Amino acid sequence: MTISVRLNEEDTKLIKAYAEINKMSVSDMIRNAILEKIEDEYDLKAYKKAMEEYKKNPKTYTLEEVKKGLGL
Repeated sequence: MTISVRLNEEDTKLIKAYAEINKMSVSDMIRNAILEKIEDEYDLKAYKKAMEEYKKNPKTYTLEEVKKGLGL
C-alpha cells in the first residue's frame, strides 16, 4: 500500500536528515514511528485496565509465589 503525506520543505529536510543519520529509509523511519505510536497507545490502555483491576483487588504476589503457583 502507498500512503502520501504532504510536508513543507523544512519538515522534509528534517525527516530526511534524521533517517540518514539513523541509516534507514524515510519510509522505514515513518513506518517505525507510526507502529511505535500505536504500540505506546495500546500499552497505555493495557496499563489503565490493569490499574483499574488492581484497585478493585489490590492483592499482589511475590515472584516465588507465582513460581510455586505455576509449579515452576
